[in-house]
Amino acid sequence: MATETEDLFAAVSHQPQAADLLRHALASDHVAHAYAFVGPAGSGRKAAAQAFAAALVSRTGGAAARIAAARIARGAHPDVHLVEPSPPESNPKGAPALRVDDIRELERVAALRPLEAPVKVFIVDGADKMTLTTPQAFLKTLEEPPAHTVIILILTQARALPATVLSRCQIVRFLPATPDGALALLPDGRDEGRRRALDLLTKAEAEGGAAILAGGENLGRDREAAETVVEACWLWYRDLLAAHAHPGASLVFADRAEAIRARAAALPLDRIVGGLRACREASQAIVGNVSPRLTVEVLLSRLTAAA
Repeated sequence: MATETEDLFAAVSHQPQAADLLRHALASDHVAHAYAFVGPAGSGRKAAAQAFAAALVSRTGGAAARIAAARIARGAHPDVHLVEPSPPESNPKGAPALRVDDIRELERVAALRPLEAPVKVFIVDGADKMTLTTPQAFLKTLEEPPAHTVIILILTQARALPATVLSRCQIVRFLPATPDGALALLPDGRDEGRRRALDLLTKAEAEGGAAILAGGENLGRDREAAETVVEACWLWYRDLLAAHAHPGASLVFADRAEAIRARAAALPLDRIVGGLRACREASQAIVGNVSPRLTVEVLLSRLTAAA
């Protein structure tokens, strides 16, 4: 089964962290009822969702997994359902969206037993295009998921959905990739914000508490800005870990390669891993609706204490 799982996730080999998380869930039989695959378009979210679905519906692996993957790609597997945004019935040229009726239909099908496989899998593509009332309608399904059901939400930004929805999903993050597979900064217009966030981290390391409190005060209640700070810190520590493991590793912040490698050489591995853990917990805090200002202040305090 391990080799077969490797084959299923070959299409997302450029997302090793996401693929490893899903492989571990399968190998340990600790599969969550709901996942949120978060990342930019083109990062392999849908391919990973289809691979994960193929592994779930064909737990014996082998030829069955290959056949399941092919059927899923054609939309022909009876226990794997793709839910996508669509225009309103009254206006075929209207903006595509996921509506309450789409969720009601998902619930109806989910209540039925799987036809062939051990589980039913629902891949909800474009989950960030839900109408205002759809997340609330979806909440009950996530709180009390039908037996033998796994739901995968695909979205670009975690903040696109209410924290009440995301808190019931296991979040799997996908980084963007350049055509040759090297990591790149997210191409969504927020690169400058991430660089400012790194400058904030550098200032906090140099000046301590005063800089941390000033940075938190500037953020106030801006959840998007707080997410950018947390994300930038996570990517920075990801680069530190990569540089610690191999001097020639591809870096997200490639323009700061010299500083990253010098910093990685100066920090013990457990400090770098601790920094990644702090970033992950800060991300979970924001999803759980903790104050953005408090989240960033605590994160910067933990990262500078580890410095």
